[in-house]
Amino acid sequence: MIKKAIIALFFLIISSGMLASASSAGQVVTAEMRSWAKAALEQEKLIKGSAAPNTVAITNFNNKTEKSDLDVLQKGLAFMLITDLSKVRDLQVVERARIQAITEELGLGVSGLVEPGSSARVGRLLQAEYVIGGDILNDELEKFRLNSALMKVSEGGVVSEPSARGQLLEELFRMEKDLLFKIIDDLKIKLSEGERSELKKPVTENLMALMYMIDGIEHSDRGNYDQAADSYEKALKEDPNLEPAKEALNELQELGLIGKGKKGSKLLNSLRDRTSLTDQLSPEYPTKRSKRPDVLMEPQESPNRGEDGGDYNQNPNSGPQ
Repeated sequence: MIKKAIIALFFLIISSGMLASASSAGQVVTAEMRSWAKAALEQEKLIKGSAAPNTVAITNFNNKTEKSDLDVLQKGLAFMLITDLSKVRDLQVVERARIQAITEELGLGVSGLVEPGSSARVGRLLQAEYVIGGDILNDELEKFRLNSALMKVSEGGVVSEPSARGQLLEELFRMEKDLLFKIIDDLKIKLSEGERSELKKPVTENLMALMYMIDGIEHSDRGNYDQAADSYEKALKEDPNLEPAKEALNELQELGLIGKGKKGSKLLNSLRDRTSLTDQLSPEYPTKRSKRPDVLMEPQESPNRGEDGGDYNQNPNSGPQ
């Protein structure tokens, strides 16, 4: 009994360090994360029922449109929601790379797609009170629907199913924000005016920059760190103020996964000279992974009005044609 109590305490301590913040969450699935995920599965019975209040895990969306060019949004939407929800003071958001480590340990592959029947288990292993997943679906005419499912892990049932409709990729930023605010409402989180105003801002106003950022995450998950760095660099050339790309590129360098002499170092130094935001860079974790080819979609410009009338992405720039 003492041994079990010690193990349970160990998982509680380790899990307290796996929550994302708006400025410091890493994108690399590290050796430490893999060890934690493996141990979590081995001791699964001991960690049930120990979720922290208002802890949320966002899993990858499942593209069910039969349009392969939208596959990039499976991790892309999760990344966008994690980035936004991490800014909400009353929520604790599980780091994306930790979720990736658990889903891979469960045998769900690098895609990290979680079937509805597995969501509660994933949530327990991550010690999350809620799991948010969803689907990308065809809707009427040329429009698409983002269907999300908010599950309360302790009950094993879906609490609500917020959704957003529109054209992809043209209305991606607006659709993600519509979904975001519905999720926050369903979680019964009260936002201050300052928080609401901050959340209306997109992670970037440049769709091409976002696509390169997501592509970098995909390469990183597959262990293609040089290709990940190239994608992050391209994202920063499109939008020098894209903080997650700065952090991800810096993380790869600090972990020794790309050479210090590579052009990414020069790019970061240049960005430090051009912006005042890079002092937020805070790398955290190391690891190794396998390989995958390049995947990148041609982006399109997106409109700027949400269902609540919010101005989500003024002056969108879709990047070079």
